[in-house]
Amino acid sequence: MSKSKRDRSIPRWPLLWLAAALLFTLPPMFGSLATWVPCLFLLTLALKFWMEPKGYRLRFAALKLILAALALAAIFVSYGSLNGIESGVSLLVVLMSLKVLEAHTAREFQVMVMMGWVLCLCGFFLSQDFGIALCLLTAFALLLVALIQFHRGSSPGAFWPPLGTTCKLLAQAAPLVILLFLLFPRINTSFRFEFRAIRSASSGFSDRLSPGSIAALANSSDIAFRAEFPGSKTRPPGPMYWRGVVMWHCEGWEWRAPYTPAPVSQSSKLGGPGGRALPGQSPSGKAIRQRITIAPHGAHWMFALDRPFEIPPGAMLARGNYVWSVQPIRKARRYEVISSPEVGVNELTPHERQLALELPASISPAVRELAQSWVAQGSNPRATVNNALQFFRTHGFRYSLSPGEYKKNDLDQFLFHRRTGFCEHYAASFATLMRLAGVPARVVVGYLGGEYNDLGRFFLVRQADTHAWCEVWLPDSGWTRVDPTGVVAPGRASLDLNSFLERRIASGQMESRRNAFVTQLARSAIFTNIRLGWETLNYEWDTRLLGFDADVQEVLLESIGTASRGPLFLITEILVVVSALLVIYFGWMQLRTRSRVDRLKALYERFCRKAARLGVRRDPWEGPSDFSMRAAQLLPNESERIRQISNAYIALRYAPEPGSIILDSFAKEVSAFEAHHR
Repeated sequence: MSKSKRDRSIPRWPLLWLAAALLFTLPPMFGSLATWVPCLFLLTLALKFWMEPKGYRLRFAALKLILAALALAAIFVSYGSLNGIESGVSLLVVLMSLKVLEAHTAREFQVMVMMGWVLCLCGFFLSQDFGIALCLLTAFALLLVALIQFHRGSSPGAFWPPLGTTCKLLAQAAPLVILLFLLFPRINTSFRFEFRAIRSASSGFSDRLSPGSIAALANSSDIAFRAEFPGSKTRPPGPMYWRGVVMWHCEGWEWRAPYTPAPVSQSSKLGGPGGRALPGQSPSGKAIRQRITIAPHGAHWMFALDRPFEIPPGAMLARGNYVWSVQPIRKARRYEVISSPEVGVNELTPHERQLALELPASISPAVRELAQSWVAQGSNPRATVNNALQFFRTHGFRYSLSPGEYKKNDLDQFLFHRRTGFCEHYAASFATLMRLAGVPARVVVGYLGGEYNDLGRFFLVRQADTHAWCEVWLPDSGWTRVDPTGVVAPGRASLDLNSFLERRIASGQMESRRNAFVTQLARSAIFTNIRLGWETLNYEWDTRLLGFDADVQEVLLESIGTASRGPLFLITEILVVVSALLVIYFGWMQLRTRSRVDRLKALYERFCRKAARLGVRRDPWEGPSDFSMRAAQLLPNESERIRQISNAYIALRYAPEPGSIILDSFAKEVSAFEAHHR
């Protein structure tokens, strides 16, 4: 292809490879950027394939400026600012779209390839999920294929060679990438980072609990965290209540956590309800170690099984025995925590008793009368709790994902009329009723259950598993968990929400919202194994690669005996190893190329010597093309063979890497020329 032709249009094959690569950069855009941005990108790619054969392109500078100004205005309206990662990536995508419409030269094609690689990097900034990483790696490779195809031309049968060359280049680069990944000193904690603003509401947690706040997450498949139990091959006994935050302040139908959590009292007795165990000790002698990888949510919540007593660095044990991160969790974090399934008895401080009995003045007389009726039936607090649970069990209360809207003062509506709710309705109302009955109570919000992955040996807890329950103070056992939802929906405590709902649908207690075929497919063994395998790959990607921080690297360096020599020595060692590998590689390539070139030269010299014996001697200044023309004129009977030998020699001599098959064919032609004139 001539230079002038290449400057007028972009060949179809390189353009197809480029379009395929850019399509693989789209997945991180959806869900992160405004919807119109990736849609505009798709539209411009489609327009390019319509415009290119007709010779159309975006030509006028004034039109380009108008479109760019409109794009800036749209970005500002969509995000409210031109600052931030979303605005910056959106601007880059829009500029790439305009470049696609105007590109028509070799230089502009190369600029698009470079911008495509920048989009791959930006996509990784938007999301580091395993699926997104696979898409971006594919886009990176296809951009390389497009560049190789563009420089090689679009000759027939040119589909596979660029792919093969790309695979060779990536395979050659892989050892160097792995070496640098493992050994190069870390300047950051890990490859997990989050430039986007995190909305804590999306995690299902806030400092308030109100009707409908948790039910809204029942259909969410977003991951809250993954949990392992090191040293144990089985799950802990009993239901898994993952403690998140304790709410003390009662506003009747709504509850609120302290704005600034207070740490537990250091003077409290070991194992008490507000006490903090010393590291390595368990209040009950039964410790449950958990290794948790939590998704970023922008708040301070950290999760652990009831009740945590040994916490990770950078966190505190807040009053109410829940783990509170000192810094907001803006990127995925992995930590270990130890909990005890049993809690000893300790005295309730006067301040805690006051908080645990606080009530608003807006509660109706009917609700107060209901709570007082339980006190009259039994004098001790445990009997009062049992009477309250019996009320929920026998008065037709129903568990529902869509109980309808309740207003702030609709506690009467829930208790005496509608009697339909989700976990937050039962937890909030039960705790309020306990306080009215004189039993100290508080609400705990966290997660319940989790899906076990047999392949990865971890529990996956989703946002749909968000749960609220109560704790009441009993003189003989201290703070005791009471989950009124379990009375209304038996079996919920032993299952994650999805499994519990599937069981209710199978038993006819609920109607499925999904198509019967889709439901059956989701339950099939093949689909389940594929899903579990994919989740395991995601978990390994997150913990092994994204979680490869300075601490993990230090453990690796200690195992090979180089940790104590310092980063400067390590960098020098890496440079020496890399240099040695490059010298070995280039030396091998040189020997390989020279051996083929030397054989080619020897074969051509054999041909020239035979031609000289036939009376056609090649002059030292004479090139192979000129010599073949002269030899063909002097030896007309061999003119066709001479031209074939000369053309094959020129093609092999100036090829970047002579092929073995073509070289063997050239050797046969030379041998046939010699044999014909013996």
